[in-house]
Formats: sequence, structure tokens, C-alpha cells
Amino acid sequence: MRRVNQVGLLFVSALFLTSGVSHFLLTRFFVAIMPPYLPLPYAAVYVSGVFEIIGAIGLLLPAHRYTAGIGLFVLTILVTPANIHMALNPELFPAFSKSLLYWRLVAQVGLLALIYAVAIRRPQRRAQPDVHGTNAL
Repeated sequence: MRRVNQVGLLFVSALFLTSGVSHFLLTRFFVAIMPPYLPLPYAAVYVSGVFEIIGAIGLLLPAHRYTAGIGLFVLTILVTPANIHMALNPELFPAFSKSLLYWRLVAQVGLLALIYAVAIRRPQRRAQPDVHGTNAL
């Protein structure tokens, strides 16, 4: 694996591990950012935290990397309503600037691209030169 992919993989894993643990340490914050129309906010926060931790660990295990990447990609899409809710209701989150709330949405797209690049995309194999002439016409 190329060095840049390793760094990206470690970054994504650390990000999700930190976020997943934070779901249990800062539960009220995560419940507060959930849109009010979503049911069972505490359960959703705990379940998403567990999946973030499992996904973070799975990224570090080559045999589970692809599956963990798919799971974290889907999970990232599923938490989008919380980021949209924050951006559309900045008065509910006075600790955050409006620009930061919008930046979170942009960063989420970047995170999706990074998850894809380091865990989901299958590397293309380079064609090996035909040194024996077996593919000659």
C-alpha cells in the first residue's frame, strides 16, 4: 500500500474512532444535533457510535477494510441530516460559526471521497510487459 494511502487510512480510522468514542462521552451534544423529526435520538447516537468504532477498527484489518469502508461510507451519508440540521439552524448551535456549520457539509463530501479512496476503490492492476512474447499476434 502506498504511503499516502496508509496515512489517509490511519486518518479516517482515527477520525471515526474518536468520533465513535465521543458519542458515549458527549452523548447530549450528539443528541442535540439530531433533527427533531428523527426518532429515538439516544439509541441512534449510541448505535452510530458503536458502528463508527467497529468501522474504524475494521479499516485497519485488511481482510475487513472493504466492508468497513462501505459501512462507514453509508453511515456518513446517514448522518448527513444532522449536519444539514446544524447548518439550517445555526441559532441552535451558538458555539459554532455559520461558516463552520457549512464547512462541515463540504468536509463531509471530502470525507466520503477519502473513505472511497482508501478503503473501497479497488486498485487497478498494471499490465505486465510481455517479456516472453506470448501475447504476440
